[in-house]
Amino acid sequence: MKWERLLSVPIFSVLLMIGFMYYVTVFFFIADWVGLQSSAGSINVIAFTLLICYFLFSFFACVLTDPGHVPSSYVPDVEGGEVSDQESRRPAVQQRKCETCLNYKPPRCHHCRVCRRCVLKMDHHCIWTNNCIGYWNYKAFFMLVLSATLGSIYSTVIIITSAVQRDWESPGWASNKIYYVVCGIYMSCLSLVLGTLLGRHIFLLFHNMTTIESYEATRGAWLARKSGLTYRHPYDLGFYKNITLVLGPNILKWFWPTAVGHLKYGTSFRMIPNTS
Repeated sequence: MKWERLLSVPIFSVLLMIGFMYYVTVFFFIADWVGLQSSAGSINVIAFTLLICYFLFSFFACVLTDPGHVPSSYVPDVEGGEVSDQESRRPAVQQRKCETCLNYKPPRCHHCRVCRRCVLKMDHHCIWTNNCIGYWNYKAFFMLVLSATLGSIYSTVIIITSAVQRDWESPGWASNKIYYVVCGIYMSCLSLVLGTLLGRHIFLLFHNMTTIESYEATRGAWLARKSGLTYRHPYDLGFYKNITLVLGPNILKWFWPTAVGHLKYGTSFRMIPNTS
């Protein structure tokens, strides 16, 4: 059952961390900075609350959405049908079988040893969502990383701003310095880690590449250089097209984690010509 994924220590850890970040940001730092009853305080509380709610929505969508399983009836059609002309020139790739499941694996599909099954367009297994990140939930994963990064940066800015305007010479406030320092360092480090992760997945999004494929591309580029050739990722269809393949053709739905109506079956993908 997909709801059983919620019963894990990493899931509780994420929720605990988000709860802590929300509490200290709102009820300590914003309250200390401008006060919760002021217009500036209300605006910041509403904005930060909406951002956290958006993160939680993306997070649960990512956790509860099946990343994509291979249909039991799937058989690669090297004559055409499911695959494009470029794909049909790669029978060795199309007809690969999973050594564990003993079934045919579609392109970009990989077996997850944690989930114990093959996952369509597998990106990686995420311990923090207790789920694989694949064809159907990658958009939700991207949005949760985006919102988590923005939320941590927002909190960091609030902490720094509150600390800068605080009169530390006034009686009673000197003892709070350690609290400000610890929270500031924690949120700054979290922002750096999440920002790095977001930057990596923005790069992958722009190149229509998964995390697994990025490692394969590194080796492919090295082999191409040795042969005096130029490597290009076979699924890189261009900047804008790559974005719409993940986020969808309707820009108004780009940031809605569950708007995945543009996705098809996940067993075949367009490729650029002459990438063998």
